[in-house]
Amino acid sequence: MASDGQKNILNWVDPKDKTGEFKRQQSTFRDWISSEEGAEFPAEEGRYHLCGCVVCVSMGDWSTSSRSLPSTGICWRKVANTPTPKSADEADERKGWRFATKDGEAPGENVTPDPIHPEYKHIRELYFENNKDYGGRFTVPTLYDKKQKRIVNNESSEIIRMFYHAFDKLLPEKYAKVDLLPENLKESIEATNEWTYNDINNGSSLLVVLIMLRLLTTQEAYEKNVKTLFAALDRAEAELAKSPSPYYHGANPTEADVRLYPTIIRFDAVYVQHFKCNLRDIRSGYPALHNWLRYCYWKNEAFGGTTEFTHIKSHYTKSHRQINPLSLTPLGPDPDILPLDEEVPAVKAALKK
Repeated sequence: MASDGQKNILNWVDPKDKTGEFKRQQSTFRDWISSEEGAEFPAEEGRYHLCGCVVCVSMGDWSTSSRSLPSTGICWRKVANTPTPKSADEADERKGWRFATKDGEAPGENVTPDPIHPEYKHIRELYFENNKDYGGRFTVPTLYDKKQKRIVNNESSEIIRMFYHAFDKLLPEKYAKVDLLPENLKESIEATNEWTYNDINNGSSLLVVLIMLRLLTTQEAYEKNVKTLFAALDRAEAELAKSPSPYYHGANPTEADVRLYPTIIRFDAVYVQHFKCNLRDIRSGYPALHNWLRYCYWKNEAFGGTTEFTHIKSHYTKSHRQINPLSLTPLGPDPDILPLDEEVPAVKAALKK
């Protein structure tokens, strides 16, 4: 049983829910950082702190930190040190996301204790600081205002967008001109977001029906969602296959890439075995998606630099006791991601024909 009156953090599906499906919690904090005069949360250098986790695309709020981290990887370099990042480590039984207790405890340069609240051991303590009676899930990413000592926002789709331009006046031109949602592509990006959100993510980008899959507890719910997922993967494959550009909507990364990447980078490493998404894998079943994924990872530090496979694998297998009670972590696939010029043997053989 969970302590402090909270639900068991590891019971993603309510044991009393006969549908067997995960019911997504709505994000609670929905304020915005703004560059407008008189804003409640004005854009100021060093004022804000992003608490994220490099392991997960869906804890609590679909896509959570991982969905925002690639964008902050781009926007991070874009906003430099405005806000400063911190990383929640893996989920702890009953208490949720915890902070690393010392430097070097786990891979990742930002996997450190909370520098603002060194006494805090879990992200839940930030939530209780804002509301001592808070009764929801303790999700990441969580954007925190150090000056007001308040949580600004914990909805990843809004966090990534407020980072796009809120800090432009504080940045060198080369960073300020980065635009993940250009006006001439906005309609196309929004259309892509709509079907990936509904068909695969149920809340983000190409990243959440998967998350739903590992949160399903009946065969019927599993089959319904896995079929929806692979139909959407097929659609993404078809669209990328006809594109002459390396990214989803052209020569530069956009929000569509940011929202698609976290699920696809985790697919072969986690989802195939852990969530039973085994109709196909990415590296042998989706050549266009595989090429796109590797280009993002190897050619853009914002993506590759915010991907940590050790966290990804160990977190999912050790925290989802409903579906992996022994917490065994598979070794494969090997390697975690293939080089740009390498293919699995089956693909090599097919290409030679």
